[in-house]
Amino acid sequence: MTDVLTADALGKRFRFTWALRDCSLSLPAGRVIALVGPNGAGKSTFLRMAAGLVRPTTGTIDVLGHNPFNQSGSEAARVGYLDQERPLLRNFTAEAMVTLAAQMNPRFDMAAALRYLCDVRIPLANSIGKLSVGQRAQVALALVVGKRPELLILDEPLDGLDPLARHDLMTHLMGHVAGSSATVLFSSHLVSELEPVCDYLVVLSASRVQLVGDIDVLAATHRNLIGPRWSGEPLAGVAAVIHEDTTERQSTLVVRTDGELDTRGWQVVEPTLDDIVLAYLREQRPGTSGTRRRSRHDAIDNPPSRSAHV
Repeated sequence: MTDVLTADALGKRFRFTWALRDCSLSLPAGRVIALVGPNGAGKSTFLRMAAGLVRPTTGTIDVLGHNPFNQSGSEAARVGYLDQERPLLRNFTAEAMVTLAAQMNPRFDMAAALRYLCDVRIPLANSIGKLSVGQRAQVALALVVGKRPELLILDEPLDGLDPLARHDLMTHLMGHVAGSSATVLFSSHLVSELEPVCDYLVVLSASRVQLVGDIDVLAATHRNLIGPRWSGEPLAGVAAVIHEDTTERQSTLVVRTDGELDTRGWQVVEPTLDDIVLAYLREQRPGTSGTRRRSRHDAIDNPPSRSAHV
């Protein structure tokens, strides 16, 4: 299997509001995939549908070769899901939570979960209610890791954690998955902390997919151009202008390339992952004005992707 998840025209409406709409994409197996977007973009809704917890209003979704809403217990056990609320029993000790998880799931690897907790120095005899927010996050993650999932879905795992706790969680999580063939799909709005650990990116905004692709490919096909005020004329080697900031004398463009750039009159700067993500998000921000998204034919282009369309 080359794709761990495929979605076709996937959408979810809550009463009169679309939380996700027209989502069609394929995600490769064996990757660490970041799902990025502002609050309300549809990230949690998408992950909950992937975990089989929320049924779509429109379209279809396939996870590990199965419909997540029509599968056996053994098939469901191949997916591990951690909700951003990290539900735990506060009166249970960390060790008791692991024991309970093992009793409820025959596939559960109790030794691996306890080893993970020992690695992150969680006092096993302490009740959950007495642990710090970061420690509770590690316990919740250990319970998911113990399932030995082929797909690990994490909804905002860094939310509410201080910088040190975020670093510790990501370090130990990546250390765990490095020794397995599991795919990790997690959501976050902390783009700068994703770049060192992720190799695939999905950008959600305004309830729609804006960008999907291998991070190395995205980095190679996007550039920042800084030069004199741009009048909108076609630029050689530019497939689309994703975002434009223009003053009286100068324009700064984030562009997607499709060939060799004509750099005469322009300073070319390699963008960070932050630059790329923010460029796509700004184009979808309500009330955005003074920006353009043009191709050489003055038409809106789809963002680059081998396997996604919106």
